[in-house]
Amino acid sequence: MRLDHVSYVASHDQISDVVNRIGSQIGTAFVDGGIHPKFGTRNFTAPLLNGQYIEVVCPMDHPATDLTPFGRAVKKKAEEGGGWMTWVLATENISKVEENLGRKAVDGQRKKPNGSILQWKQLGVLDILKDSQQPFYIEWVSKEHPSSDGIAHANLLELYIVGEEDSILKSLNEFKEVVLQNTKFNFIKPEFESLGIKEISFDFNGNKVVID
Repeated sequence: MRLDHVSYVASHDQISDVVNRIGSQIGTAFVDGGIHPKFGTRNFTAPLLNGQYIEVVCPMDHPATDLTPFGRAVKKKAEEGGGWMTWVLATENISKVEENLGRKAVDGQRKKPNGSILQWKQLGVLDILKDSQQPFYIEWVSKEHPSSDGIAHANLLELYIVGEEDSILKSLNEFKEVVLQNTKFNFIKPEFESLGIKEISFDFNGNKVVID
């Protein structure tokens, strides 16, 4: 299991501005990822040097947005003003996560602008609706990975998470092998701030770039 990607939410009207802002900060062009028809969302992705990627996602004006946990999570974050929504761990065997959480993964897919279909299984989005400091989990069905779309120029360095360190580490300790790709986690006590990712830092050409 490894840290796969981080997800940032924007409104439908603002997603282009957010993509341009973050892309310019890390010197990386975002790629149009297409639409998630099942979730009522669409995204853009930017590759990172370590096989990870950034997703910027927005809710669409579609019934599926309100009918699925992922759609509801994205819509909720957008209505709160947007920002970092979650971090995602990839596994090659999501059945172990199913056993741990006591429920089945759901199928996900999106049609890319070139017509190809990207497929995966995901689990844990219901948990981030209740506890936004936690990650959710994904198993890629397609051989293609979003980190191969575009040209990467930056590394993910640090996550600053408002939350309870013991709670997050307990979730990770349920799995014996978690590779965080040398990413450092900084925990901020949730005294006056909402739970979840506050900001993430990246290395671009030897410079530390912090995006909130």
